[in-house]
Amino acid sequence: MSKNKKLKFGLFITARTSSTRLPQKMLLPIQGRKVIEHDIDRAKLAKKIDLIVLCTSDCSEDNILEEIARKEKIESYRGPLQDKFVRWLGAAEKFKIDYLINFDGDDLFCDPELIDLAVEQIISNPCDYIKAPEGLVCGSFTKGISRSAIKKACEIKGMHTGDQMSKYFTETGLFDIRDLFVENSIYYNKNIRMTLDYPEDLDFFKTIFNELGTDRNLTPTKEIIELIEKKPELADINFFRQKDFLGNQKNKADLAVENIKTRGLWKK
Repeated sequence: MSKNKKLKFGLFITARTSSTRLPQKMLLPIQGRKVIEHDIDRAKLAKKIDLIVLCTSDCSEDNILEEIARKEKIESYRGPLQDKFVRWLGAAEKFKIDYLINFDGDDLFCDPELIDLAVEQIISNPCDYIKAPEGLVCGSFTKGISRSAIKKACEIKGMHTGDQMSKYFTETGLFDIRDLFVENSIYYNKNIRMTLDYPEDLDFFKTIFNELGTDRNLTPTKEIIELIEKKPELADINFFRQKDFLGNQKNKADLAVENIKTRGLWKK
C-alpha cells in the first residue's frame, strides 16, 4: 500500500438478533430506545471514522436491523449468520475500507475516544491487527483489522467459523499484531463488565442509564467508569457473570486453536 494513500476507516457495528442467552437483545429497550439504536448513537460520536456500517446476517430475522440502520442513516451489510469475518470482508470490499474498527453490538459503552485513538495509531504506524491491551475495561474497545489481513484470514481458515476467529491473527504468527496504547489509567479495571450477554447485564446498563439521568448513549466512557468506581455496587450487578462469559469465550477459542493446529498454522 502506498504511503501516500489516504486510508479509509469503517466502524463496523457487528450485531444480530439470534442471541440465545438473552434473546433478541439488540431490540431490547433501554430508556425508550433499542439497544442497537444506542449502539448507533454512540458510534456516531467517533470523529475519525469515514463511515459506519451495520454488519448483520442475511437471515430474515435481521431485516429489522437493516431497517433501523436505514432509519438512522448509516450503511449496512449482510452476510453469513455464523461467520462474521466473512461479513466483515464483504463489507470492507463493498465500501472499499482499508481498516475496520469493530464495535460489537453487545458493547453499548464502546469508547469513541479509543476508536479514534486506534485510527490515529494505525495511521502513524500501520499494522494488520490492533487489539485491546490486557486489563482494559471489558467492553470499552475490541479490535481494528486491515482489509488485507481479514482477506488472508478468511483464506486460511477453511470452513471454520465462530466468534473467536481472532486466534487466526494472534496465534499463527502470520500477522503484525499490536496492542492499542492507552495511557490513561482510568480505562484499566478488570472488575468492570460493560457487555450485554445475560439478563444481569441488561440490568446493569439500565441502572447506569438511570444513574446518568439520560435516555441517549452519549456520556463519555471515562465518566461512566468513574461513576462505577465511585459506586462499586453498580459493578456488582453483573460482574459475577464475567467468569461464565470468559469460560464461554475460552471454549470457542479452543475450537479455533484446534483448527489452527490441524491446518498447520500453529506458531508455537
